[in-house]
Amino acid sequence: MGKKYSASAKLVAKPAYNLVEAMPLLKQASFAKFDETVELAMRLGVDPKHADQMVRGTVVLPHGLGKSKRVIVIASGEKVREAREAGADEAGGDDIVQKIQGGWLDFDAVIATPDMMKSVGRLGKVLGPRGLMPNPKTGTVTMDVVKAVQEVKAGKVEFRVDKTGIIHCPVGKVSFDAQKLTDNAQALISSIIKAKPATAKGQYVKSVVISSTMGPGIRIDLASLVEAA
Repeated sequence: MGKKYSASAKLVAKPAYNLVEAMPLLKQASFAKFDETVELAMRLGVDPKHADQMVRGTVVLPHGLGKSKRVIVIASGEKVREAREAGADEAGGDDIVQKIQGGWLDFDAVIATPDMMKSVGRLGKVLGPRGLMPNPKTGTVTMDVVKAVQEVKAGKVEFRVDKTGIIHCPVGKVSFDAQKLTDNAQALISSIIKAKPATAKGQYVKSVVISSTMGPGIRIDLASLVEAA
């Protein structure tokens, strides 16, 4: 560990903090020269190997993520015009599909209408590994392209439990004030708690840790989270 990290780690004096205490501490412990991303890691008492215990969903963070996402829409007819008017950075049909097949990946989110999914399906090997494949469960396969574009632009994020039972998700930047980070984290945590599978047994939330890109992890007191949720 470097000297700066070691000095930051010493600031984390207690075993656990509530969110209101943790966010100012996280900002104090940040030492990188760039605007670090603040990430929340939540370990759940589920077994992702079983389809009925998969935890995934979306949430619109109240204060966004500190940057405007580049959103593209793959649609046809009037939906292309609607998408552009709603603020999509690019909108089109098979021309967009061909552009992506040619190596273009200058975007952060993809929205598609159901009638275009046959064409979009050809992009599975490109978009899938990057977590960009449109999916009805996350609201990115829809006829309401206006709402979908607006939500992504407003700060909508997707969460999904990984094979180890942990959800990793950004909640903002270190440059955000502590209250905005707290609001975003609470919105994410509440959404994950509401997404608890009916088949999950025992303790659902095992641990929650927040950290900046380079900073130390700060454990969150679970009792305070249950009250907030």
